[in-house]
Amino acid sequence: MNDFAGNEEMLQDFLQEAGDLLSDVDNKLVDLEKDPGDKKLLNDIFRNFHTIKGGAGFLNATEMVKLCHLTENLFDKLRNEELTMNPVIMDAIFAATGVVRDMFGSLAHFTQPAPADASLIATLTAVVNGEAASAAPVPQPASSSNGPDWAVLHQSISGAPALEAPAPANAPAAPKREPAHEPARAAPRRDGEKPPVEKETTIRIDTARLDQVLNLSGEIGLTKNRLNCLRNNVLQGKTDQHTLRDLDEAVNELDLLVGVLQNAVMKTRMQPVGRLFQKYPRMARDLARQLGKDLELEITGEETELDKTMIEELSDPLVHLIRNAVDHGIETPEERIAAGKPEKSIVRLSAIQAGDHIVIEISDDGRGMNAAVLRRKALEKKIVDEETLNNMDEQQSLGIIFMPGFSTKDQISNVSGRGVGMDVVKTNIQKLNGRIEISSVQGQGSTFSIYLPLTLAILPVLIVRVGEQSFAVPLAMVREIIPIKPEEVQSVSGRATMVVRDEVLPIRALAEMIGWPQEAPPSYGVLMKSGSKSFILAVSNFVGREDVVIKPLKGIKPRGVAGATLSGDGSIVLILDMAELLSGESATKSSLFTQSIKNQEAGLAAA
Repeated sequence: MNDFAGNEEMLQDFLQEAGDLLSDVDNKLVDLEKDPGDKKLLNDIFRNFHTIKGGAGFLNATEMVKLCHLTENLFDKLRNEELTMNPVIMDAIFAATGVVRDMFGSLAHFTQPAPADASLIATLTAVVNGEAASAAPVPQPASSSNGPDWAVLHQSISGAPALEAPAPANAPAAPKREPAHEPARAAPRRDGEKPPVEKETTIRIDTARLDQVLNLSGEIGLTKNRLNCLRNNVLQGKTDQHTLRDLDEAVNELDLLVGVLQNAVMKTRMQPVGRLFQKYPRMARDLARQLGKDLELEITGEETELDKTMIEELSDPLVHLIRNAVDHGIETPEERIAAGKPEKSIVRLSAIQAGDHIVIEISDDGRGMNAAVLRRKALEKKIVDEETLNNMDEQQSLGIIFMPGFSTKDQISNVSGRGVGMDVVKTNIQKLNGRIEISSVQGQGSTFSIYLPLTLAILPVLIVRVGEQSFAVPLAMVREIIPIKPEEVQSVSGRATMVVRDEVLPIRALAEMIGWPQEAPPSYGVLMKSGSKSFILAVSNFVGREDVVIKPLKGIKPRGVAGATLSGDGSIVLILDMAELLSGESATKSSLFTQSIKNQEAGLAAA
């Protein structure tokens, strides 16, 4: 059943605009909690709630209108100084905004929202009437041993259905929590109703960017007409120097215009990352409160732009990383005071464009990470064998947290301890052709840095060859191309290496990595860097740099292949997923590769 038949477009517009307004309300409430006397914040919150109420009225969402009106009355009394902000009032307001967001979830199912929970209405009414002391008690922060009810918290932020977390093994089932202001659950979808849209299919674009695309398409049209004219002249036998020069100039102009047009079209998909970041202050505040911690989430670089698809895919990984910082990274106020730190901890979320990449960082000033503890836990859980651990450096040891099933928690809670989350973060970021790095100083804090390309639509690559087959590797990983000379290849611990500027680098033969026979020794090496590791990718030859559009391979997914594209001569080029190829891959062994080098040396000596 669709309660909004004929008004679907109006509903989608409302959900998009009201969702942004409610996120802004949540962020301003976090700021208001720090400065309760800020009248400007109160007025802004009041206006946003009034706008949400008006839109809900147009859609006849009666229950949402009632809740917004009651909350609006509370804001009005606060700004008129008839009431003074206190923790009970603030908790009631946050509970109300959580239920409003939950009602958005019902609207996304094309269903009118159910009434808000009676206990929430009673609390709001008591607060508005100046009876805050008789309102429902404020839930006390949960201890870090039990953990907060992440399922309810996540639902209040995202509007997603809450999932019950299973109890720890051999532990009695915990009694079901009955929070004073638990958000009302979205009504179940009835037969015939449309499923909710999982991802937004619309995008807001600056008209100036559309004008630029329109102007460029007009310029390309003029150049196309010029090329058609020159083509006719050539077909008629007019191949003098002047005609050929005009043809060359027209082709160069078309090449330039197409490049500018591609860039302009990509920019229409770019969105400020702040639209994603605005979800997290409320989440961090609620989680810290339930864990009994005192923190401030600082956000910078909100204006940095990123491809809309990537923004959507980043939402969950950032939730995991911020949750990890709050739960694992920062200490309790008592622990911080004992360590000589300020009682309030700082978690920073930032974004910046660095060349053709976006760097997103989540850092904290907490307890930091102990590489020795991580290695010990990994050994205890049999995630990594002892020999592998002994060969790990400090940076590699920190990367243990991304291994499936790894957790430092001895007790499972609703927030963490199940060994899922961080491995999913790394996997999702790699799907975006990005990488994640960790830096940490024990006792001072940790930083997670995410490196992402500006867009997924067009990928700059270096075309290399193994035999006659062309492959593309991401240009962002390429540092330089060097010749592989037989006399410079050395065997270290049975593995092929080369010394480049006093640094011993492992050689990885692309033919061996993809399981192809190596008929001739590689002639060139591509010096590449993946994360903190540098290595030499040995190939037969290279073609050059190109900007390619990735086309997925339908019905087949070879290991280490992200997709395919067509080169200028019409041949198929396989685009390599280097992260997948490198996972679990060791440096090229002194086998076929070094044997071929020895054969080459023998041939040179005989000559």
